[in-house]
Amino acid sequence: MEWKREPYRVSDDKSELDLFYIVPALQDSYWAVGRPQEKVEESIQNSLCFGLYENDRQIGFARVVTDRCTFAWICDVMVHPDFRGTGLGKWVIECVEDHPWVAAATQKLLRTRDAHGLYERYGYVVCDAMVKKAEK
Repeated sequence: MEWKREPYRVSDDKSELDLFYIVPALQDSYWAVGRPQEKVEESIQNSLCFGLYENDRQIGFARVVTDRCTFAWICDVMVHPDFRGTGLGKWVIECVEDHPWVAAATQKLLRTRDAHGLYERYGYVVCDAMVKKAEK
């Protein structure tokens, strides 16, 4: 699937993903610091992935682990620092939500230490909040 908002585009076509952008960006993130390239590549192979592009240059990424009907875990969401604060992160999440494999899911989870409000407005439950509820 593909979504367009000129000059930007989101695609779920894995063949377009730029590992030279994704791997170091993930390795520099607080949640995947030092993740080996082999693990990044394997996680991409086993997930539904979304690339965010300005023209043909990749500037963002999101990954979803899903069974395509009941469960979706959104992870590895990132937008290049030069493009943050422009609404592109929200748009990527809207595109993720529009994908039928995610839209069908009745349980949507994520784990993050920031931007909770962004994800919760789309029905995602922060996993840490679920753990805290279960402990009570």
